[in-house]
This record gives sequence, structure tokens and C-alpha cells, in this order.
Amino acid sequence: MRKWGLVVTLFYVAAVVLLLLPLGVALIEDWSNVAQLHRRVMEIYEYWVTWVWAGILVLGQILLVALSVDTSDRRLKPRTRIVFSIAAAGLLLALLTFAAVSSVAVAIRGDSADNWGWALFAGGLIVPWVLWSIAFYRYSKDTDDVVTVGVKWLLRGSVLELLIAVPAHIIVRRRNDCCAPAVTGFGIATGIAIMLLSFGPSVIFLFKKRMDRLKAKGAAA
Repeated sequence: MRKWGLVVTLFYVAAVVLLLLPLGVALIEDWSNVAQLHRRVMEIYEYWVTWVWAGILVLGQILLVALSVDTSDRRLKPRTRIVFSIAAAGLLLALLTFAAVSSVAVAIRGDSADNWGWALFAGGLIVPWVLWSIAFYRYSKDTDDVVTVGVKWLLRGSVLELLIAVPAHIIVRRRNDCCAPAVTGFGIATGIAIMLLSFGPSVIFLFKKRMDRLKAKGAAA
């Protein structure tokens, strides 16, 4: 199971770095100019913010997949498992909230939304991280499968975030804003990334259930 967890994680890293980052740039730039699009993609890999964004997503995938694979083998304390699950799920839900709030802000104010920079960061990321963590803890403290609950929340949250980011992206592109499409473009990429992230632990659970059934059949035989 650990090997499958590593395979799923590596696949997710490749999807984020090689597919979703170029997708985010393609949503911002003009597709007709292939040379410029390629240059912008190479430039985005040089920004430290890009790797912070990718690092948060990959770390969330690693935590959720590791907990999904290893809880029975490593015999982690329930409290430790809950803390890691809450921290990971809360941060990823906060990232979705930040992307949605930022998309709404640029749809309303366009390029001048940067005047709300620190307010958006605090109100869209830091505060939601705390609130989502508290809500997730209260909702999942009585369940034995915290990771599954977190995955369901992330999948639903990513769908809701895309329903906000996509229309906002259409608005700012039709308005020919300069910087606003960068916010909505990476908002869409973030929603897709977390949607894919939520499938990782689900795949591990499917493999685990299949292996448990095969073991049970072998023991019965």
C-alpha cells in the first residue's frame, strides 16, 4: 500500500507541476501566440510564489495519502491523526476559500482589487484556515475515518470554488483587465488541483478494500 501511495503522490506532483501550472498560464495569456505562451510558462516556474502554491497542494496530498495508507500499520494515536488531518483539510479548504474570495474581488473591482491585498489575505486565507479547522474538528471528532470526511469536504469545496472562479474569469477576460485574469486563472487551477487531490486518498482506499477482500477470501480458502 505504501508503494501505491508513493505512485499516487508522484502522479499528483506531475499533474500539478507539468499540467496545472501551464493551464493556469494558458488561462491568462493569449493562446494564439505559442512562443509567448511558452515563455510565460517558463517564467512562472521561476517565481517562488509558484512553488509555495504547489508545495501546499503536494504537502496536503502527502498528508492525506500517508494517513490513508499507514493508519493501520503504524498504529498512530487517534489524536495525532486528527490533528494532522484537521491541519491539512483546513489549509486546503482555506486555499479554496481564498481563491473564491479573490475571484469575486477581481470580478467586482478588476485590477484595482489589489488595494484589498492584505485584507483578502487575512480574510480569505488566515481566518478561514482557523474557522474551517474548528468546523472540521467539531464535525469529524466522533468519526473513526477522518480522512474520508476531509476528502468529501475537499471535493465539494473544489466544485463550489470552480462555480465561482470560472464565471469570474469570463467576466475579467471580457473586460480585458490586465492582472485580474491571473487571479481567476490560478483560482481555476487551484480548484482543479484540489479536486484531483481529493481523488488520491480515494484511490488508496479502493485498493485497500480490494486487498482486504482478497485476504479474506484467501483466509477462508
